[in-house]
Amino acid sequence: MKKTIAFLLLLACVCRAFAMQNTLPSAPSLHGRHKIIRRDFQTGADRTEQYVNYLKNKNIGMVINPTSVIGKNRTPSVDSLLKLGLHITKLFGPEHGFRGNASDGASIKDTIDSKTGIPAISLYGKHYKPTPADLKGIDVVVFDIQDVGTRFYTFLSTLHYVMEACAENQVELMILDRPNPNGFYVDGPVLDSNFKSFVGLDPIPIVHGMTFGEYAQMLNGEGWLKSQVQCKLRVIKMVNYTHDMPYTLPVNPSPNLNTPRSILLYPSLCLFEGTAISVGRGTLFPFQVLGNPGLKDKFNFSFKPESIAGMSDDPPQKGKLCYGINLRDYDTTAIRKSKKIDILWLKKMYAAFPDKAHFFNAYFTKLAGTDLLRKQVEEGKSEQEIRASWEPALTNFKKIRQQYLLYP
Repeated sequence: MKKTIAFLLLLACVCRAFAMQNTLPSAPSLHGRHKIIRRDFQTGADRTEQYVNYLKNKNIGMVINPTSVIGKNRTPSVDSLLKLGLHITKLFGPEHGFRGNASDGASIKDTIDSKTGIPAISLYGKHYKPTPADLKGIDVVVFDIQDVGTRFYTFLSTLHYVMEACAENQVELMILDRPNPNGFYVDGPVLDSNFKSFVGLDPIPIVHGMTFGEYAQMLNGEGWLKSQVQCKLRVIKMVNYTHDMPYTLPVNPSPNLNTPRSILLYPSLCLFEGTAISVGRGTLFPFQVLGNPGLKDKFNFSFKPESIAGMSDDPPQKGKLCYGINLRDYDTTAIRKSKKIDILWLKKMYAAFPDKAHFFNAYFTKLAGTDLLRKQVEEGKSEQEIRASWEPALTNFKKIRQQYLLYP
């Protein structure tokens, strides 16, 4: 009898251990070296059972781009939902367009989608914000776009304006939530409202550490939409997502973020778009290199930007040999470990640049969200001094952020 009881107890322990092995995620490495995604992880878009029935018999508008896919086969969400019998009456496309084949900053016109025959309204052309005419007859707008977690990535501003338009026109907004590949940290100067632009509308730091679903809740909760209007919001949450979960995007979020490394380097390197330094637009490795023709005597590494259709039609320093820093082998686990943007590259390139009066341009202040960072670099302030100036605003934002998180 005792042997039987002992055997049964042993069998129960084995079964319990097997069950835990098949339901828990792999233990993360200390430095984020492995891609750790639970087998039962799902994006909001993947969870069709949570929203398809709700959308039936409604007139639907969709804010989408090539990242708007469903399932392992990466079927465009508009195609999937049309096959399920939903009535999609309009498509809205952000920067780079609905099909994602427009170059950085290129103005996009309204069109009719050749595949579906549905009108496609550009939100990066005549206007950034849907008009009352654009939303006429629509019951619900579905927002399904991949973010990369920075203030100056323009899809964040598109969300702001879409929410605002929906609130003003009594149209519900549904967000199919997706992971933020830079969601594991919060850093950078908080936007000074005096420097609002399409690359920074709201008082948040450069790296905000939120998903679109979480950020939309913050826009409502903090009253940041025009006249503090409130958008009727429905978020289709992800399953088994955490902010610290390393995530490799199944589709490039935009033409010039074409590798996992470029996505993780983007929060630090995009500031150089406001300087004389090329970030590699016009190469096949954008946001993985830094350089300028005037740095030939300071660096050995070089690259030459050229026009690349669909990526950069007229890149900075086109046709010129640029000398600088090669980050194509940079170990991005350092970012996951430090949880900080790197401002030392900015200080290093400014110190090396021979014509300091022409290092910065007017765009830098918009990207930084403040005029202080430029002054600090020019004055030779230390990294510690620069970071200290981000407080207490950065810490205050982190406290506000906690109220709107949907995931641990």
